[in-house]
Amino acid sequence: MHKEFSFQVSPETAANAEALKHFLARQYGLPYDDINHIEILKRSIDARQRNIKVNLRAQVFLKEDFQKEEITPPSYKDVSKAEEIIIVGAGPAGLFAALRCIELGKKPIVIERGKDVRARRRDLKKLNIEHVVNEDSNYCFGEGGAGTYSDGKLYTRSKKRGDVNRILKLLVAFGATDQILVEAHPHIGTNKLPGIIQDITKTIREFGGEVLFDSRVSDMLITDGEVTGVSLKDGRKIGAKKVILATGHSARDIFHLLHNKGILIEAKPFALGVRVEHPQALIDQIQYHTPNRGEFLPPSAYSIVKQVGGRGVYSFCMCPGGIIAPCATSPGEIVTNGWSPSKRDQATANSGIVVEIKPSDFAIFGDSPLAALMFQQQVEQKAWMAGGKTQTAPAQRLVDFSRGKASTSLPETSYKPGVTSVELGEVLPAFVYKSLQKGFEEFGKSMKGYFTNEAVVHATESRTSSPVRIPRDPATLEHVQIKGLYPCGEGAGYAGGIVSAAIDGEKCAEKAVYTMN
Repeated sequence: MHKEFSFQVSPETAANAEALKHFLARQYGLPYDDINHIEILKRSIDARQRNIKVNLRAQVFLKEDFQKEEITPPSYKDVSKAEEIIIVGAGPAGLFAALRCIELGKKPIVIERGKDVRARRRDLKKLNIEHVVNEDSNYCFGEGGAGTYSDGKLYTRSKKRGDVNRILKLLVAFGATDQILVEAHPHIGTNKLPGIIQDITKTIREFGGEVLFDSRVSDMLITDGEVTGVSLKDGRKIGAKKVILATGHSARDIFHLLHNKGILIEAKPFALGVRVEHPQALIDQIQYHTPNRGEFLPPSAYSIVKQVGGRGVYSFCMCPGGIIAPCATSPGEIVTNGWSPSKRDQATANSGIVVEIKPSDFAIFGDSPLAALMFQQQVEQKAWMAGGKTQTAPAQRLVDFSRGKASTSLPETSYKPGVTSVELGEVLPAFVYKSLQKGFEEFGKSMKGYFTNEAVVHATESRTSSPVRIPRDPATLEHVQIKGLYPCGEGAGYAGGIVSAAIDGEKCAEKAVYTMN
C-alpha cells in the first residue's frame, strides 16, 4: 500500500532520509517499521519567513516495495524512406519537432546554420578570448540553438500550451537528471546540456532523419502560395511540402528574408535592459535571511517585478551561481546573457533586469514590421561602440548607475571578454535608463542589500524575446499566407524558453504530419 502526503519540513529534515521517515511516522501516525520507501514527487523552497521550509509532496510506501519507473525514449521506427518535412533550426523547437516527426512516421530534415556542439565550442572560445563573432556559430546558433548554453532552465508558465511533463520526461530519457521532474524550478546546467543535445541529434539520425550543420537557409521556395522547399547559402536546394521554421529569436536574416519576399511578419513588443551581477553569498543572505545558507539550501535565485512610470521593470533569466556570457550574433554589437552549471557553484549570481518596450517606443523606425528589431539592434551597436568596438562590455556599479555617476573602478566580473567603465546613460535609451535607475532603488526596498555598489551592471540584455512575430493560423498553425509553412518557437513569437519551445515544436510537427496523411 502507498499513500500520498503534502507537508513542510526543515531543509535539514528534507535532506536526510532517516529524519524524513521519523517525521512522517510522527506526523501521520504511520508505523515507522512499515515505511519501506519515500518517493519525493515535488519539491520547492518557502523562504518567505525567517524559518525556511521545504515543501514536499511524497508517496510513502507501507509494507510495499517501490519500483522506480524507467524513463526511456519512445519506440521510434526507421523513417529514412518516409515523406520528408524540413525543419529550419536545431534549437529546442526544431529538435523536438524532429523527434515528433519520427514518432509519427515522417522523415525530418533538420537544417542548422551553425556547427555541432564540439566545433561550436571552439567558436565560443574565440568569442570570449579573441572577441571574434562568428555569425553562424555562437551562443545562439549551432547544435541545440540558444538552449544548449542557456543552462537549461525548464520552469514554464505555459502549462496550458501542452504537456510539460512529457517534455521533461523526454529530456530525462536523453540523459537529464530525473530531479527535473521533482523540482518546482528545474534546471539542467550548461555543463550537462551539450551531451543531452548530442544524444537527441544522434537519435534523429539513427532512425532515418537528417541533421545538416553548417547549412544556412538563404531563400524560401514558394509556388502559388505554397512552400516547396528551401535554398541554402551554398546553392543547394532541398524540396518538401512542409517547412517548420524554428530559427530562434536572433535569426535576423530570416526576418529580413521573409519581409523582402512579401511574407507577412509583424513587429512585436519585447523587453530590453542590462544584466546585473551580485556576489552569490549576498543574494543568499538577502533571500534566506541568514549570513550563511549552510549545506542544505541551494544557491538562491530571485524574481522581482516593479512598475516604474507605467512600465514593467523586472528580472529575467536569473542565474544563481552562474556567469555572464557574450551572446552577440554579428560583429558590431554587444549582447549579454547568463547561464549556470548544474551545481550552480560559481561565486556570482546574475540576472537580466529589463524594461518593457512598447510599440510607441520603436515607432521612430516607422511602421515597418522590422521596427522593433531595428530598435534592439541600435542599442546593441551603441553598447559595442561604448565598449571600445570589441566584446568588452560597458559597465557601471549599480548604485553609481542609479545616481548617474561614472564608476571610478569596476570589480572583476564573470564576463570573460572583460568590462570597461561607461556611464550607461550614454548607451541605453533615456526611458530605459531612467526606468532602470528607479527600478533598482525599488528593488533595494524589497530586497534589503540588493542596492549596492558591490553589484555590476553590464549592457546590454536585449534578446529577451523575439522582436518579430510571424503570424500563423491558430487552428492549423500554418502561416496566414503561405500554405505548408509553420512558424514555430521563440523566433516566431510563440514560445519563451526551452520547454515552451519544445512544446510548440511538437505541436507544429503534429499539424504538419496530420495534413500529409
